[in-house]
Amino acid sequence: MLTPHITHSFHIPVMGLAYTIDSPIRVAHFGISSVISIIDDELLERMNAFYARKFSLPYQEITKKVTDSRAKRITSYLNLVDTIVSKKFTAFKEELLESKTALENFIQILPNTSEVKQGLASFLLEGSVFKENLKKYIDTHLAPGSIDVNIMTKIDKDNFHKSEQLPVIHNDAHAALRGFANSNLKSAVVLSAGMNPRLYSYFETFTDFFPDANGQLNKQIILKVSDYRSAIIQGKFLAKKGLWVSEYRIESGLNCGGHAFATEGYLLGPILQEFKEKKAALINDTHTIYEKALADKNLRAPKQPLAVKITVQGGVGTAEEHAFLIEKYQVDSVGWGSPFLLVPEATSVDPETRKLLAHAKESDLYLSGISPLGVPFNTVKGSSNEFFKQQRISENKAGSSCPKKFLALSKEFGPEGICTASKKYQDIKLNELQEKKETLTAKKYAMAKNKITEKACLCVGLANASYLENKMPIKGQKQGVVICPGPNLAYFDKELPLMAMVQHIYGKKSVLAKINRPHMFVKELQMYVSYLQNEIAEFTEPITSKQLKKWATFKANLLTGMDYYINLCKEYNVQNNASILAGVQVCKADLETISIPEQVPS
Repeated sequence: MLTPHITHSFHIPVMGLAYTIDSPIRVAHFGISSVISIIDDELLERMNAFYARKFSLPYQEITKKVTDSRAKRITSYLNLVDTIVSKKFTAFKEELLESKTALENFIQILPNTSEVKQGLASFLLEGSVFKENLKKYIDTHLAPGSIDVNIMTKIDKDNFHKSEQLPVIHNDAHAALRGFANSNLKSAVVLSAGMNPRLYSYFETFTDFFPDANGQLNKQIILKVSDYRSAIIQGKFLAKKGLWVSEYRIESGLNCGGHAFATEGYLLGPILQEFKEKKAALINDTHTIYEKALADKNLRAPKQPLAVKITVQGGVGTAEEHAFLIEKYQVDSVGWGSPFLLVPEATSVDPETRKLLAHAKESDLYLSGISPLGVPFNTVKGSSNEFFKQQRISENKAGSSCPKKFLALSKEFGPEGICTASKKYQDIKLNELQEKKETLTAKKYAMAKNKITEKACLCVGLANASYLENKMPIKGQKQGVVICPGPNLAYFDKELPLMAMVQHIYGKKSVLAKINRPHMFVKELQMYVSYLQNEIAEFTEPITSKQLKKWATFKANLLTGMDYYINLCKEYNVQNNASILAGVQVCKADLETISIPEQVPS
């Protein structure tokens, strides 16, 4: 039997804790791959109960009192999702056989370049469908989308029992990995937020990440990276442990949803160019290391390197951009995230928040400091979380009750950790600030106070949308909803059916709002120029020579990237060349106005 074809050239990346929590259940039977966050085991447990009831499947509650409850909850939910997706896919194949309309509709959401589309369409010629042949074709060529999971490597809090620290394998990210590894899924774990050597070493304890007798991996590793250097360092680190990276998922440093990990001024276009030019070297270099590591473990190494995909995501908004990324940089898939927040058939978002997103303008979407991780976080003005947070601040009750503690990572006040969004932490910091008040100007005091109190409870806020959408009770302090769209969402202004969104991706219709939208490369460039400008303007620490060198390098890298885009437009038929060139020139002029001191002030 032939290996089923990949149906789509896009995927839905992880979004928040809740927004893609059940996306595979919603869209995998159409061949669309998506990613589930497995940070919040409490959310997963409640969704497990919800979907078990909905699909009349057995459910056994796993309470926190159960040994290794976090990992077991994750395993149980992922197994349930796998079961439901399998059932829905089987039913969908039957529907394609029985309903000509269903078959026609499915063909409509496939890309024109798809061999599967052409094959299915051939069964509709002359108005006749040959069921037996169609069934064979469907069984051979169709497969459900991948049910992938995401682990943020930084979310690896140490855990304690009666003030005694538990072994490292009970850290949050370690337990999440164990939950995935013990599941029935044959899919991938997406590792994001940088390298965690302890976590990466833990992969070695699970046989599914090593090749079987046929040289196949039951479970794969995907690295989300922002540049080639990060990819090669992490890829080799894992290869030395006999672990293969099956995909490098390149994400724009700033033009993305959620946490934004800025590069040193490296732009997406040049980064993709480097991956394209060095892909063969990346594969061959890591394969050499991989072979030796497997031999050292007395495991058979595949004679040829295993497959490696290069994918990209962050700010893509038009069919032209989608096709350009595939054609020019030869990427295997393009991630479409934020626009899918407006597609109820694909993501879990409560109605009020979807309405907020649909009405959001460019000025409403901004890079904030609300994340307790201390990493810039893309979000939107007017969220219900912002309302409740400001209400507490005005009542001198700033901070969250911190019920989940996934982000209790600061060790400033003890080994058990504390979250910077918690009331406990903010009370201490506000009292410290009050003691310094007389030594500060009113402006500096206000800025310092805002820096403390702006932190939001992401653990609760990023999960509440699913509870609200599914009418589940929410206990505890009111946190509302935190939503994390990228700036690209400003150009989509209404809820959309899944078919309309997919047809937009493949250029069959446009669902963009009728406003001027810059090319994704230009938008990212604008964000990087603003980022540098703001970082210099808001820098309050003593300026060192190291800091000056960092800013100068950042600026130089931006200029190099701009030159790349100018040459790209001259040499390659990029859609809207003139507007891209104009946008780059404006950014270049803005960058030239940013002054970096030539030496450390005396």
